[in-house]
Amino acid sequence: MTNDLYFGGHKTERAAFQKRARQLAQVFKGHGIGEEDAVAVLMRNDTVYAEIIEACRHVGAFYVTLNWHGAAPEIVQILDDSGAKVLIGHSDLTAKMTPAAGVNVPVIAVRTPQLVVDAYGVDPAIADGQIEFEVARDAATPVSNDPQRFRGMLAYTSGSTGRPKGIRREQDLSKPDTWENYKGLAAAVLQLQPGDRFYTAAPLYHSAPNALSSFVLAAGYAELHIAPKFDPEQFLADVEAYGITHCYIVPTMMVRLLKLPKGVREKYDTSTLKFGISTGSAWPRDIKQAMIDWFGPIFYESYGASEIGFMTLISSQEAQAKPGSVGKVLPGGSIKIIDDDGNELPAGEAGSIYVYLPQFGDFTYSNTDGDIKGQRHGKHATVGDIGYLDEEDYLFISDRKKDMIISGGANIFPAEIEAALIEMPEVFDCAVIGAPHAEFGEMVVAAVQTVPGESVTLESVQAFLGDRIARFKIPRKLDVLEQLPREDSGKIFKQRLRAPYWDKTGRQI
Repeated sequence: MTNDLYFGGHKTERAAFQKRARQLAQVFKGHGIGEEDAVAVLMRNDTVYAEIIEACRHVGAFYVTLNWHGAAPEIVQILDDSGAKVLIGHSDLTAKMTPAAGVNVPVIAVRTPQLVVDAYGVDPAIADGQIEFEVARDAATPVSNDPQRFRGMLAYTSGSTGRPKGIRREQDLSKPDTWENYKGLAAAVLQLQPGDRFYTAAPLYHSAPNALSSFVLAAGYAELHIAPKFDPEQFLADVEAYGITHCYIVPTMMVRLLKLPKGVREKYDTSTLKFGISTGSAWPRDIKQAMIDWFGPIFYESYGASEIGFMTLISSQEAQAKPGSVGKVLPGGSIKIIDDDGNELPAGEAGSIYVYLPQFGDFTYSNTDGDIKGQRHGKHATVGDIGYLDEEDYLFISDRKKDMIISGGANIFPAEIEAALIEMPEVFDCAVIGAPHAEFGEMVVAAVQTVPGESVTLESVQAFLGDRIARFKIPRKLDVLEQLPREDSGKIFKQRLRAPYWDKTGRQI
């Protein structure tokens, strides 16, 4: 049995990993980082990400996962809001994180690994004035203390107003340490057994792959394989080469796998793969069935949210018996369907989905633009999704109450894009919606009403937004309208903008 870590096939033994993490914890302490403080991480996939998580355990700090696609102003805003005492990241990404860009904390640059350089074509040079990670870590004496209570990930969601909000786990000393819960979740969610090998190529700044990788670390009896990025044929090759048993795989990845030529798909022995889990984007039934036909009934789908955690789980067999369901709540949790008046609804009636999951702990936001009591119903919480439970307590999601787009598993909030786009001189008013996309689930569409006498094109909109928001948030389609449709209240009637795209798909999310 091994429990080592692999990055693109490069092995790090667990003992060496633990030593490096303790050395990094000493570096953090040297920067005054202790309990309840925060370390910001701007990094593509790398084993070092796991070292940072483990080092944060030793000093009792949160780690702030930054989307490396983010524009500098977006990242600076999160650094300021989180109060992070240090920024650590790949050198090609930290190169732009300078005092001139508004970064006022020490920057520790991890020289971008060659695998990442090759995958993304970036320059690994370390910027002047930044601390070289390997030099600082390797010179440090490992801390001798046992890990503190696990504070976990401080993930940021843009929120419906566009202002980033950090999701902070509350510490309840009367309950077990979350890290101990993670050991249990490795078996309950991932069905890990000693000697298994878990593989992820999804970005570790995302809550789901980050948490699942942490489950593997906490379990201590399985290998963790991290790929620099997802490549469909390389995935098949890695499964064969390393005997991968478990993987995190989302619909976007599945579509790319299914597009491979038959000869490539049949070239590799993937018989060791016995468990795959998907979260984030809605999983189209035809894609799910095609994957089951190829790999067998090994796939599980989970409905989750950064605020609450993995809420439900459904097997391939259950999904075929309950098409459209995302499964039952995890053991120990409960789901309530609540109407607008706060009443609990019976089976079959749709309302707001409220979930209680003690395994992940309760949460607060680092900042709010209003009262969040509307997200609470006793000990249950909601992230705004609409759905219903059937007579056997299987959950079905019918819509999202909050105005959010999920593209390639990433949460995109239209208000953030609209706030940037409305500053374009030619734009009189605008609205951003999600439209169906075969590979990414949804794509970003901008509907624009121009200033009289002015005109815009998709290219001009994209160019204007290029330095203001992250690339993945930039609209891929533009609708120019004489008038934007409005409700009686004067609010833009987004459902009318969405309808032409969604009416023929048979789904709304």
